Amino acid sequence: MKCFSGFKKEKMFFLIFFSLGIFTVFGQSVTITGKVTDDTNEPIPGVNVLIKGTQSGTITDFDGLYKLKVAKSDILVFSYIGYATKEVAVSDQTTINVKLESDATSLDEIVVVGYGTQKKIDVTGAVTRANIEDFRDAPNANIGQSLQGTVPGLNIGQVTSAGSTPSIQIRGASTLNGNQSVLIILDGIQYTNSLSSLNPDDIESIDVLKDASSTAVYGAQAANGVILITTKKGRKNRNPVISFSSKFSTQAPSVGLRPMGREGYLEHIKMLNYRDAYIAPEYTVPNPDYDVLEYVDSSVLDPITGELLPNDFDWWDQATQRGYIQETLFNVSGGSEKTTYLISLGLTEQNGYIINDNFERKSIRVNLETEAADWWTVGTQVFGSFTNKDGAEPSLSSIVRSSPLHTPYLENGDLNPSPFNTLDRNPFLTYDVLNEERDNYISANLYSQIDVPFIPGLSYRINFGNNYKTELRYGASEYEASENGAAYKNTRFKLDFTLDNIITYKKKFGKHDISATYLYGVREKKEEGTNASATVFSRLKLGYDRIQLGENQFVSSYAFTEKFNYQMFRLNYKFNDKYLLTGTIREDGFSGFAENEKYGYFPSGAFGWIISNESFMENTDWINNLKLRGGYGVSGNLTGRYSSLARLSTGAAYVFGDGGATVFGQQLSSLANPNLRWERTAGMNLGLDFSLFNSRLTGSIDAYQNTTNDLLFSVALPQITGFSSIQTNIGKMQNKGLEISLTGDIIKKQDFSWGTTVNFSTNKNKILELTGEDVNQDGVEDDLIASNLFIGQGTARDVIYTYEQDGIYQIGDDIPAGFSPGQLRIVDQNDDGIINEDDRKIIGRRDPAYRISMLNTFKYKQFSFSFFLNSIQGGKDSYLSNTNVGISHSDNTIRFNYLEGINFWQPNNPTGDQPLTANGVSNPSVGAGIYQDRSFVRLQDVSLRYNFNQAVLDKLGMSSLSLFLSGKNLATWTDWKGWDPEIQDVDRGIYGSGLVAGGRPVMKGVSIGVNLSF
Repeated sequence: MKCFSGFKKEKMFFLIFFSLGIFTVFGQSVTITGKVTDDTNEPIPGVNVLIKGTQSGTITDFDGLYKLKVAKSDILVFSYIGYATKEVAVSDQTTINVKLESDATSLDEIVVVGYGTQKKIDVTGAVTRANIEDFRDAPNANIGQSLQGTVPGLNIGQVTSAGSTPSIQIRGASTLNGNQSVLIILDGIQYTNSLSSLNPDDIESIDVLKDASSTAVYGAQAANGVILITTKKGRKNRNPVISFSSKFSTQAPSVGLRPMGREGYLEHIKMLNYRDAYIAPEYTVPNPDYDVLEYVDSSVLDPITGELLPNDFDWWDQATQRGYIQETLFNVSGGSEKTTYLISLGLTEQNGYIINDNFERKSIRVNLETEAADWWTVGTQVFGSFTNKDGAEPSLSSIVRSSPLHTPYLENGDLNPSPFNTLDRNPFLTYDVLNEERDNYISANLYSQIDVPFIPGLSYRINFGNNYKTELRYGASEYEASENGAAYKNTRFKLDFTLDNIITYKKKFGKHDISATYLYGVREKKEEGTNASATVFSRLKLGYDRIQLGENQFVSSYAFTEKFNYQMFRLNYKFNDKYLLTGTIREDGFSGFAENEKYGYFPSGAFGWIISNESFMENTDWINNLKLRGGYGVSGNLTGRYSSLARLSTGAAYVFGDGGATVFGQQLSSLANPNLRWERTAGMNLGLDFSLFNSRLTGSIDAYQNTTNDLLFSVALPQITGFSSIQTNIGKMQNKGLEISLTGDIIKKQDFSWGTTVNFSTNKNKILELTGEDVNQDGVEDDLIASNLFIGQGTARDVIYTYEQDGIYQIGDDIPAGFSPGQLRIVDQNDDGIINEDDRKIIGRRDPAYRISMLNTFKYKQFSFSFFLNSIQGGKDSYLSNTNVGISHSDNTIRFNYLEGINFWQPNNPTGDQPLTANGVSNPSVGAGIYQDRSFVRLQDVSLRYNFNQAVLDKLGMSSLSLFLSGKNLATWTDWKGWDPEIQDVDRGIYGSGLVAGGRPVMKGVSIGVNLSF
């Protein structure tokens, strides 16, 4: 059958070749010229331009230009590695300009792995390249925002303040008290500074290492996953390309909540005092003797008439503004035959929704690489970033609860420090202060690679990376220290360097292909800081520049050094382009661990089977690529630098003798643990990569299970020891999940295309073991209830262990002691008639059940349009958060204002879903939350772009020009009430309590901009 199939193919190829030859000889001959560009309209040199069915053709020059003599009946085939092949019929055309689109499914695509690169087809671990191209037009000041929902298993939180970095997590939590930060590698060097320092336009690609077999090359710090960021470079043999981009974005809250005005606030006071405002016992008939003047602060009454002043001050309106992001980017890149270069400049300015919530970033980057010899390459990647977050914004929670009956100003126009006659201060005191918050980042990566001339395949590379950061925090306020004035000047310096020596050997012989990598490196981290402050100033005109003028002066300083060394060996083996094996072993040493446990060892192994290359798959034309892979590995986690040591703290002060000097004593504050071990996470991953139907459908499926042993945890000690806890290793926890990614070309025509990408992930963790103790001798290991840790359940942050509530007590109900009408009805779990801590139970989880997203991209001629839907779902009892506003009775809280729309219970509103403790009624003996599902679907990103055609570009002398309009968080579908559901991480509540805990609204906005290059 094979011979017959081969014979048919040969006959067909012969007939096609013969027919094309006839048409070429007898057809009308024309000369075709044109230009080949990429997705961004930049020229591509070296593109193969062939007459279909022949080997006749040419290649494009440095400017992407070509010239070829063909027949009108010919079809031209344009191909280049990393781009989708394109065919164009000649017909009557004499100029054929072609734009090649990146082919993300190409088996020759190069992805970044630890300490090197690999072809995508050869990767055995769970390595995913993030799609950042489709989100470059989005109003994202931080590159982390461009990753939200784009990679299954990579969980990115929301950003609610200017210039902030979102939370980042890969495949859920794998530790209790250990380091929970994802490891960031920038151009091969560990990057410990904030992602807010990076210009998103400088980034070429982002690869995510998710399973233990791929992260084990980074050993001690890789248990939480690794993100590899690669910045842009110039291209060889290319004339200088100057690119410019500018965009302006609006920002406003995605939810239009605001505090109550005068009338709503007065009604709120009446509601809190319903026992006086309405007639007993039902409290539904108004009391004609009720006078609101008896329940407000005397400062809001007219001193002459005693009537309520007409104040209706809008604190919210004065404290907020329409935010914006303005971004200007510039870069020039190119290269000669030996040298490539890229120089970029960036300016990002962001004014947040809250006044004085500002962020500015100025950045510069220089990436250079040159071939000093045919066997020697040297280069550098240097950047500086200078951020400014000057200005002290008012607390949003203080703004919400400020009474509209009060105003922030005195009669002379000055700010009133205490306008409410309570302990609450004027939230606008941040207006008239000096506040400087500057971060300066300088990073450099110098490298040299020698390809040993006399040993083909052997290379040596040395990387030296240096990260330096200064933090300046200066402030002065005349309102601090009881209006006597205070000032401070805090400086911090951070420096870390990495020196890596990497030896790589690659060899192909027969059906065998091997690649071996050996690494030896050292890393050192230093930090120091000085804090100076003073209070009580006679004059504060010079602010923090004359702290010595304060009567009470304070100074403190600190410094530390951490050291790491490590070595790693990795072997990749491929046989017959079908069978793949990867083995890794890494040794790590860290100065912060105990004397007996300085070093840890982290092995891993993985396999891959390219099933589509097997002979039995030859006739399966609809399968283009099918690869099965699996891996097992161990990675580690770090403890704090002093966790294993006995530490001293300053104790009580003593005065020896009359008139003697004061001496501060020192006392032991923690116990040493000389056997504190490395936390180890062992993970298994099984994956399937596929490309079907002529690569119209591609995707991957991964299932994983991670088990963390020797969990770092502070175990409580008996008080008789004199210490509260000791850092040690306990127990075991498990983390497992499923990830699916699918990309399909639904429609793919010359003038119109429609592509879709769907990502799905689910993750669940649980504790398998803790201390091993069984105090009650029931044969079951005890939970650590005080730490919210339970065997078989998730982490302390995830598990909701509390009282179960069942509605609100109504007037006339049989109400147990300690509770009153309007308060939550607590379920008596053991039916003993008493509500106490024994009635607590696990009622759900905070982590979601699953995440899903979908990106749709449409292209029609010069237009492209995309929209991205992102969703987090809770399922039955997951992704819950507390929505209890929690009005507790006190002299201050009864005067607080609240956001509009809260459905409080009261006798004439028995269906209200928020509890109310009326004035004069004791607070409930047991507090409880109201946990609700936070599930949502969000229209996260929308983008419309127009790329001008080549004819227009030629007239303007440009190589590319595009205009775009994009939107961010334009719509969110959810049953959640209040601020955005995604920011309610740990019981941040629905309205007021959420603001007190730091919750802020998520921003939505529209962006307009232009991209051009010459």
